[in-house]
Amino acid sequence: MQLQELLYKTQLQSVQGNRAVEVNAVCIDSRKIMPGAVFIAVRGGTDGHQFIDNAVQGGAVAIVCETLPEQMQEAVAYVQVANSAAAAGILAHNFYGQPSEKLKLVGVTGTNGKTTIATLLYQLFSQLGYKSGLISTVQNRVGNEALAATHTTPDPVSLNALLAQMVEKDCIYAFMEVSSHAIHQHRIEGLQFAGGIFSNITHDHLDYHQTFDEYIRVKKAFFDHLPKQAFALTNTDDKRGMVMMQNTAAAIRTYSLKTISDFKGKILDNNIMGLHMMVDDQEVHFRLIGEFNAYNLLAVYGAAVCLGEDKINVLQALSTLSGAAGRFDYIISAKDKVIGIIDYAHTPDALLNVLATIKKLRKGFEQVITVVGCGGNRDKTKRPVMAEVACEYSDKIIFTSDNPRNEDPQEIIKDMEAGVSAGCRRKCLSIADRKEAIKTAISLAGTEDIVLVAGKGHETYQEVKGVRTHFDDKETVREVFELLGK
Repeated sequence: MQLQELLYKTQLQSVQGNRAVEVNAVCIDSRKIMPGAVFIAVRGGTDGHQFIDNAVQGGAVAIVCETLPEQMQEAVAYVQVANSAAAAGILAHNFYGQPSEKLKLVGVTGTNGKTTIATLLYQLFSQLGYKSGLISTVQNRVGNEALAATHTTPDPVSLNALLAQMVEKDCIYAFMEVSSHAIHQHRIEGLQFAGGIFSNITHDHLDYHQTFDEYIRVKKAFFDHLPKQAFALTNTDDKRGMVMMQNTAAAIRTYSLKTISDFKGKILDNNIMGLHMMVDDQEVHFRLIGEFNAYNLLAVYGAAVCLGEDKINVLQALSTLSGAAGRFDYIISAKDKVIGIIDYAHTPDALLNVLATIKKLRKGFEQVITVVGCGGNRDKTKRPVMAEVACEYSDKIIFTSDNPRNEDPQEIIKDMEAGVSAGCRRKCLSIADRKEAIKTAISLAGTEDIVLVAGKGHETYQEVKGVRTHFDDKETVREVFELLGK
């Protein structure tokens, strides 16, 4: 492919050199450069402009950058753009044959629920007979093939390569989580979406976005750029649900449990066996549990109808699905019938949703014992709030490590303990070793008590000082049940 074909739709400021040079790869990492590649110097945690010389030495035939280097090689084309991160998305999309235009691509954004909604959409459309793709926190899928996921939304080159694989394998639909980081960093630039879904918004990622208003602005930007032929589906029970829709050109559709909407649901019963709901005058039983999952199911139902599917067929298929791994996943011990719940809840609102759901499931006599931690090198403001939420809804709480990364686990726990009131301290323990914390929680549990292990969900590792070691919450709960004879 010629360089000039790759540059279609980019905001060019200048081009020096041969526009017709043949390009055989697009790279944003100078370590992956190969002869014949175009290197895009993206500014971020590391400024790609520092590696332009390395890329040229590695065989790059073209450089895309915001600031031209002082010394330029005659045999290399240099393209100056206003924003190289945005250009990376467009170039990658062009290089891989504009794959999003050959699929019906649906993006899901919001603080909580993205993984469950995207996964359910993938499962639903697969069950309805369509070959589909999935891009999520838990895993990526191309048809029936599962691929490891390293980010909620991959970098633009990996993302477009993945979408191109889906096109090659004859996928008709693709469902993807769209994180606020991905929007802000232009990872989805150039993609054409058939629809966008908003789940909810609460305080998260303030370590990155600095203010809640900026976080909202970034999320809203996704809908601002949807084309008029797309749909924009929003949760009107969230007070910012319609704010997200203010500048969108897409067809606006709504879902809710409490307000007037296009896709209306009502919970008739919620227990450990699932949700019994009324959805648009149809009575349905779902395997998923909790009010938060009622919203997720309505979002999936609404999106499927927006994509032209029959309402009854959609509800029948949805009633058989079980959702994403590590989202209100539970195990019941053989002897004492202790319920171990594993959930990815790692924000105050997500933890509140899970604990509020557990409260509604209780018969009245069970203890709720919560094991919870906070990740290192992330938003510190939510740590005391997470502890406060855990204390309010739990009979016993054990603060522990999540992924401490490069922070001292004890310091993270101290930040959490700052949210514990004097009256709640008597029911709190702090055990940095996560396995010991889970073991202690289960040993404290009596017959039919509920142990919530929050924060890691589907993750099968723990990251300490930059090193990942195997750790699976569900596996650990199962082992401890057997060890203690529960």
